[in-house]
Amino acid sequence: MKQSHEDFLKILSGYQGIIHKVNLIYFKTVTDREDNFQEVVYNLWKSFPSLKDKEKIGSWIYAVAINTSITKIRKDYRVILMESVPDTSEVNGQDEIDQEIDFQQLLEVLHTLNEIDRSIMLLYMEEYSYNEIAGILGITSTNVGVRINRAKKQLKTLLGGK
Repeated sequence: MKQSHEDFLKILSGYQGIIHKVNLIYFKTVTDREDNFQEVVYNLWKSFPSLKDKEKIGSWIYAVAINTSITKIRKDYRVILMESVPDTSEVNGQDEIDQEIDFQQLLEVLHTLNEIDRSIMLLYMEEYSYNEIAGILGITSTNVGVRINRAKKQLKTLLGGK
């Protein structure tokens, strides 16, 4: 049991960035992100003993984090939208400020997508293959491709592209 606990903590330490990315996409407040982080870690711990493929830990964490987030959103019956721009007072240089604003704009338009499409686009931006995304979300790779193309068009329009 002790080795299992240590293995889990080592994995969590190495992959917690995934949970933070998912939380950033789904939740607008720090409190909601912190609450969901704890819920995701709890669900990861519960399912850790059944993790069979140690080569796909990142995919497993994405799947648990996304499913936990979607469940929380649906349970709370609310639509999550970003309301404020992150504090850029500590950012040095105009390029970094521009990147932060561009990232904020991307987050805002990502929040216009439904939960599944947000998940797909997050995994797509993380360079997961269509098959890997399909496996994580439990849909077909063809469906992933169609949803990515539709979401790209929608995001391009919202970001001011033609």
